[in-house]
Amino acid sequence: MAATVYALATAPGRGAVAVLRLSGPEAGGAVEALTGRPPPPPRRAALRRLRDPASGETLDQALILYFAAPSSFTGEDVAELHLHGGRAVTAGVVAALARLPGLRPAEPGEFTRRAFQNGRMDLTEAEAVADLVAAETAAQRRQSLRQLDGELGRLYEHWRARLVRALAHLEADIDFPDEDLPSGVAPAVRPVLEGLRAEIAAHLADGRRGERLREGCHVAILGAPNVGKSSLLNALARRDVAIVSSRAGTTRDVIEVHLELGGFPVILADTAGLREGADEIEAEGIRRARSRAQGADLKLAVFDATALPALDAETLALVDDDTLVVVNKTDRACLGRDVEIAGRRPIQVSALGGGGMAYLLERLEAAVADRLAPGGAPTLTRARHRDALESCLADLTRALAAELPELAAEDTRLAMRALGRITGRVDVEDLLDVIFRDFCVGK
Repeated sequence: MAATVYALATAPGRGAVAVLRLSGPEAGGAVEALTGRPPPPPRRAALRRLRDPASGETLDQALILYFAAPSSFTGEDVAELHLHGGRAVTAGVVAALARLPGLRPAEPGEFTRRAFQNGRMDLTEAEAVADLVAAETAAQRRQSLRQLDGELGRLYEHWRARLVRALAHLEADIDFPDEDLPSGVAPAVRPVLEGLRAEIAAHLADGRRGERLREGCHVAILGAPNVGKSSLLNALARRDVAIVSSRAGTTRDVIEVHLELGGFPVILADTAGLREGADEIEAEGIRRARSRAQGADLKLAVFDATALPALDAETLALVDDDTLVVVNKTDRACLGRDVEIAGRRPIQVSALGGGGMAYLLERLEAAVADRLAPGGAPTLTRARHRDALESCLADLTRALAAELPELAAEDTRLAMRALGRITGRVDVEDLLDVIFRDFCVGK
């Protein structure tokens, strides 16, 4: 890469400090052009006055850090200018850099992409950088840090190394049949492939915990019109998000609220009341409610305490193992402790009065944690990983069923390449734009 790139590594706008990062062969030269002096010794901060090389005008007094290749984030020469965070200051320094030869603005994710291409991290670690920047909850932060530490990449590389060894044994049997090789080399590979297939299958059967944690646990509030779904949403969100009215059919679309429950990200959705739609628009809202129920990780099935023992059949039909049954408006009806709905004790609340809401939150947090809390082993975090592992599993299954050693070797090679695509150990140029395009500029 001939070009040296630069970008703000801090959010744009007014602030106490703005960090401007440069990476590439001209990073040190750019510092010298702005300060009139060589960059400071690597990893030692220096206070320098920055001047426009063209006009000599003072731009700022900044803290300069320099990291010499290859001991930097990108593996290239890197400089950081810690500026005062005013817009005029950053704009002046960026304009001065733009006029220097060999420099250009960085593209989104380009610093991390260079780190990957220079061997400073694998693709799973690069993706963890983006996830860490986007993390909004403590659980998301912890998962991103585990992946950034290389935990997931090391697991996949360990599997890949075992496949490399197995493939070497298979090809030795094929290429050197007349040599004095130990007997049973190829048959000894079978237990290795079977073991790997079992480990990968168990890894895939994780209930998509890592992906759910990264994207958020979807919780749908379902029920007949006027059971208090919108009031429940407002109570859980602790603000007025949805319009509350005694008129049936007020909620006609899905209303989403993003929450943090017990450190986990939750996307809570209020839906249209389940009934035969009175008009075309409400019918579409009800269709979306049923669709959201099918795709939700958890459901809150809400019933009206004042209507018991009558139960809404449409809501009752949606109750399953991923459902918390809630009876609302308990401030208007006296219910016994032995009430059961669909064979379970409902959570009794008054969304308007607040009664029972603390217990509902406790139950909801426990249910979310049960679905998202990571175990001891690293978890899948992206659909890209899952697709590659499913491909690897199919390749291993074919290799174990192959009647000819040549076919078993070829399928083992394909399985090895599928694992390599996750960490970037094979040609993944076509994937790089997809992986890095969602990064923020300056990372």
